[in-house]
Amino acid sequence: MSVTLRSMTEADLTQVVELEQDVFGDEAWTPEMLLGELAQQPATRYYLVAYDDGGIVGYAGLLGAGGQSDVVTLAVAADHWGLGIGSTLLEALITEAARRTCTELFLEVRTDNRRAQRLYRRYGFVEIGIRRGYYQPSGSDALVMRRHVTERDLTDPSPVQEKLNRGQG
Repeated sequence: MSVTLRSMTEADLTQVVELEQDVFGDEAWTPEMLLGELAQQPATRYYLVAYDDGGIVGYAGLLGAGGQSDVVTLAVAADHWGLGIGSTLLEALITEAARRTCTELFLEVRTDNRRAQRLYRRYGFVEIGIRRGYYQPSGSDALVMRRHVTERDLTDPSPVQEKLNRGQG
């Protein structure tokens, strides 16, 4: 399997919305919400899809402006978990935050999503708070995490992406 990253476009929305529903269920973003995000590219948004021969298997989005950035979404199809796709998407967002000269990168993740929390901690994110009732309609809490972004984030090669490019992911 060879997975590549590319910019998300409106043409990807059908597949992304299906994946969004599979991953997030009732809390999934609507096509209109995603379209609104894409309309803000590249000024304040950066959206990617992870693509293999079978279609889109992951996607991620960044809001980056004014020295701060936020991972606004990151999802990987469950049948592709453990292949390094989430890591590759996150690395791309970190690099883009650095390219935009942001110094901090924030995100929210469900307090019960331990798998995602492990990924974020591996990349230097630390817990800074809880947003009670953040996710709707479930009312689930969100763990707020932050990572400092440095110039080094522009130049560090990604061993995960290299592995994916060699078809070993």
